[in-house]
Amino acid sequence: MSNDFNADYITKIKSKKIEGITRRWLILIIGLVVLLFTIAFIVCTSLIKVYYYSSVESIVNSAASDSAVNYFENNINNGESLESSAALYIDTYSNKDSTTVWIVDNEGNVIISSNGFAVEKQKMSDYQSAMENEDGKAKFVGKLTNGQKVMAVCRVIKSSDNTKVGAIRVMTAVDNVDRQITSISVLIAFIFLIILAIIILSNLYFIRTIITPLKEVNQATKKIAEGNLDVRIEKKYNDEIGDLADSINTMASEIETADKMKNDFISTISHELRTPLTSIKGWGETLTLGNQDNVDELTKKGLQVIVKEAGRLEGFVEELLDFSRLQSGRMTLRLANVDILAELEETLFTFIERAVREGYEVKYSIPEVPCIANADANRLKQVFMNILDNALKYSRPGSKILVKAEFEKRDGKDFVKIAIADQGCGISAEDLPHVKEKFYKANVSVKGSGIGLAVTTEIVNLHNGFLDIDSVENKGTLVTIHLPLLEAPSQN
Repeated sequence: MSNDFNADYITKIKSKKIEGITRRWLILIIGLVVLLFTIAFIVCTSLIKVYYYSSVESIVNSAASDSAVNYFENNINNGESLESSAALYIDTYSNKDSTTVWIVDNEGNVIISSNGFAVEKQKMSDYQSAMENEDGKAKFVGKLTNGQKVMAVCRVIKSSDNTKVGAIRVMTAVDNVDRQITSISVLIAFIFLIILAIIILSNLYFIRTIITPLKEVNQATKKIAEGNLDVRIEKKYNDEIGDLADSINTMASEIETADKMKNDFISTISHELRTPLTSIKGWGETLTLGNQDNVDELTKKGLQVIVKEAGRLEGFVEELLDFSRLQSGRMTLRLANVDILAELEETLFTFIERAVREGYEVKYSIPEVPCIANADANRLKQVFMNILDNALKYSRPGSKILVKAEFEKRDGKDFVKIAIADQGCGISAEDLPHVKEKFYKANVSVKGSGIGLAVTTEIVNLHNGFLDIDSVENKGTLVTIHLPLLEAPSQN
């Protein structure tokens, strides 16, 4: 039960796979939007970081201002030491809550800190840079030895003779600032994702309003191409796709009308030709079989040609009538319990005489057991004769035609398989998929209407059977008919 559920679930997922124009469209739109959003996100977060860090830097710079440096330089020039000036400055320093001030001597030792804690000597890259820079100023953003991230500005303190006696270093923690920047960045990213989802969903809806009608148009045109001219496309939008649906519907209606006229014409002509052809053939046979004593050889030969060609035309007319019934859906079967192999043997009996007369060898293998099916005997004979006739037409005199019947099981049901093989010209790989189509002729040099095999296939299908064709060009063709039986044949 679980496996069936999983299989159904996977099938549903696969059926919803986005393909074709929808996939290309979404890839293009998502790719472009993601690229633009990424650029916008980077720019926004960078500007926010610059803004916040600039604000922090301005606070630090205001603490490490020129006035603070001048305070120390004036005191030192007046004879006071750096240590006493530092103590007095720290006592009066007003920004202890937001910043920390270190007073550093010229050896890099922290003399005093505004937070009141002693500070061990540590590496201060901004102090070293300030001592080396001409303007005596440097900035540092990074972590202290205790792991706290800070922004620091260091200003050099000089005596009257321009000697560097120390520095004032003002710091402030930026961990909270970074967290705030991160929160704002996450919020911006979330907003961008919501906008991206809206864009994707709106584009997906829009593209489906195009793709869904196009799929319907595609399915309808395939059905029309297969011969289903009753198909019509529902017009959903008054746009270019709606105009396309109207055009295809109009085309289908015109094709349907023309097809009906063609079928009516074929049916009418076939019926009109059948009566005179029957009369011509009948009188020709009567004259041929009559008193021949006073008839010269040329007349005899002429009468034989008349009978032969009338018979050929009669067969062609019958094919046209069957085609007309096939097209209009009027082809029906007169079903009864029939011995299929007996009908095959009867057809072969008639066929072998003609084949031998024309120089062909026919070999067959048919089981001597009853083979009962619910079938139309006359239609089955038509199927066998059509295939045997094709084997004869497409083979060279002197070649063999082989017929074999055997029983088989298909999906637990009993079938008879009848194989008819020839050693003729064969069918090319390009033509083979189309030979069952109406009016398709793989070899135009051979006489025929091109509808016999289509009618044959339809008759087999009406018997709930199927017909296979295998062929190798210049070697021969194998036609296999599979027909269902009422019961398993008794093997005696």
